[in-house]
Parts: sequence; C-alpha cells; structure tokens
Amino acid sequence: MPSTLNPSRFTLADSTPARCLVIVPAYNESGAIASVVTGLHEHLPQVDIVVIDDGSVDRTHQHVPAYATVIRLPFNLGIGAAMQTGYKYAEYYSYDVAVQVDGDGQHPPAEVARLIDYLLENDCDLVVGSRFKENINYQQAPLRMLAIQLMRRWIQLLTGRRFSDCTSGFRVANRKVIDCYAHWYPSDYPEPEVLVLLTNEKMRIEEVQVHMEQRNTGQTSIPFFRGIFYVIKVVIAVLLDKMRDPWPHRKH
Repeated sequence: MPSTLNPSRFTLADSTPARCLVIVPAYNESGAIASVVTGLHEHLPQVDIVVIDDGSVDRTHQHVPAYATVIRLPFNLGIGAAMQTGYKYAEYYSYDVAVQVDGDGQHPPAEVARLIDYLLENDCDLVVGSRFKENINYQQAPLRMLAIQLMRRWIQLLTGRRFSDCTSGFRVANRKVIDCYAHWYPSDYPEPEVLVLLTNEKMRIEEVQVHMEQRNTGQTSIPFFRGIFYVIKVVIAVLLDKMRDPWPHRKH
C-alpha cells in the first residue's frame, strides 16, 4: 500500500507535494532486486516503490525489502504487461509521477531525483534517461548498438524527433502519461513504441543524460541472438504505431 510517512521533496507547479512512485519490473532478478530497492529507499525515502514480479521462478519476490510493495504476476507476461500493471497501480492510487527503474541494477538510484526534478521543473510529460545524449562512449555490444542506431533513425523519420536513446527503460512520466499507459501500453517493444505514440499525442518528451551501470546479474529480456529479429519486428511495430490511436479516452 502507498506510504504516507515521509513528505515528498518534490513539488508540483501549484507548490503542492508531488506523490511519486517508482515502478520496478523484475523477472528472475533475485541477485539484484534487494540492492536496487534498498538503494532507491536510501536515496529517496519519501518515494513509494512497487516491484512487479513478472512470473519469476527464482523467488525474486522473497528478496524484496519489506518497505516496498510487491505485485506478483501469475506467470511471465513480458515487460509491457509488467509495466502496465505498475501504471495501473499508479493511476489507482493517484500518483503524480511514475518512474520506471529496471530491476537488474543498471539504473542508479542516485539519478532518479534528477529525472523527477527535470520533469517537474520543465513541465514535461515524459523524461527519458539517456545513455548516449552526451556520452558517445557508453559500451554496448556492436549488434545492440547497431539496432539502437537503426531504430533511432527510423523513429526520427516517422516523427521528426531525434531520440538519442530510444530503448532506454529509465523513464519518468507525469499524470497524463500515467493515465494513458494505464489504459493501454505496448506489450512487446514499449520503449521505442511509446515515443512514437506520445509524439502522436503532442506530448512533451525530453531526454537527460544519465550514468548507467552495466548489467552484472540476471539476463537481458532481448538476448543477443534475437537482436536482428527484434529490429525487424520493432520497425514494423512503430510504423503501425504511427497510425494507431490507443488512447481515444483522451479525446473526450
């Protein structure tokens, strides 16, 4: 359940405290989840945390500290469903800000406050923590880097916007975006797809350079040998997103 013990250090435009939630999707992250949640709590004790255990078979949920909420999905539904579960939770409890932090330890808790501050101070709808906006030397496997570059150019062609890190899962969303995501969220390739979808909705999206760690436990949700197949499918998916209207409730 949401905590009310610590007042928020973040404020909305009308100077009222902003209620912030960190959503941590996790699949077989028993080796990293405790340190991720502990780090978030130590850096931002006033921010609530919900871990979405996406059908893990390594008892991930048992490693989550007691001060975080855990929602266990009955089986592995994928990153899209896990994140939509978190956004539904955020909508239900009327959070003003939702932060996505991966459960593998790549997203440093110390960077979360910077992204929230940027969102609120610049009246953004979505802020993406980018590995590449100012740091061209961030290490990635050659195939993954090629895939990111191809998707970056394809999204720019479709939207007119250049996003330096279109696959980053380190993101902060305001209430408008939370409402959209809670109603519908892409299932297979959400990170690049929502950039197109939110651009269609005239949402304000900004990127902020962040430091990210290399994964050292668990396994990536997109293994190396599926990279080419991933690129082909995501190219088709974002093309369809250019014509999709997943949030018709916003028009009323």
